[in-house]
Amino acid sequence: MLECAMPNFHVLIPAAGSGSRMGAETPKQYLSLLGKPLIAHTLAIFTAHPQISSITLVLGVQDTWWEALHLDDASPKLHVERHGGETRATTVLNGLLAMQQRVRTDDWILVHDAARPCLSADLLQHLLDCLHDDTVGGLLAIPLADTLKRADYEQRVTNTEQRDGLWLAQTPQMFRYGLLSRALAAAGGKPTDEAQAVEALGLKPKLVPGELRNLKITYAHDLALAEAILGADRKKD
Repeated sequence: MLECAMPNFHVLIPAAGSGSRMGAETPKQYLSLLGKPLIAHTLAIFTAHPQISSITLVLGVQDTWWEALHLDDASPKLHVERHGGETRATTVLNGLLAMQQRVRTDDWILVHDAARPCLSADLLQHLLDCLHDDTVGGLLAIPLADTLKRADYEQRVTNTEQRDGLWLAQTPQMFRYGLLSRALAAAGGKPTDEAQAVEALGLKPKLVPGELRNLKITYAHDLALAEAILGADRKKD
């Protein structure tokens, strides 16, 4: 009797954005972080994990920074594709199409932000353990703890929103290849994350509690916080 092959875990990192809110000429994924480009820290999280079979990095067509880093041979797991789109959803869908010969329909795809370099190995393992047999998939997220205010165009408070049941989405977001491809193809490039595309199919992704350290580098002060987090990790080692 033949046994069915167990699904593999593949990572897809969309890295075609410019990161304009950082106020820097260099895209944020290439900014220096503890002596290395930020993207190198992000990639290292997954190259070191034994359950990750492959990593697909999706760059913009006009990207001129990657080649200068000489990171193409950083890991045999790494595949670099230049199929970035105008939106995140388009970039991820293009990446899925580029990797289709390397994956099976039921393989898991973990989509992770290029600018989230502080994901811990323990949290990554926790996500895999929580979702590997889930019927839908899911994402890391943080329950909203602060009071939520809605502002007008003058940045004055118009209302205090109820925060019960609200979560801040993080990455990785983890779904089967077939499901995620179908969801993003139907979404037309509009969703701001993968879970939103899956939700549009009438499904309910599972929320897996994340960690505050798994922050996304968006503004200049976020880079200093990431340096502190990763610097503390080095001291522990």
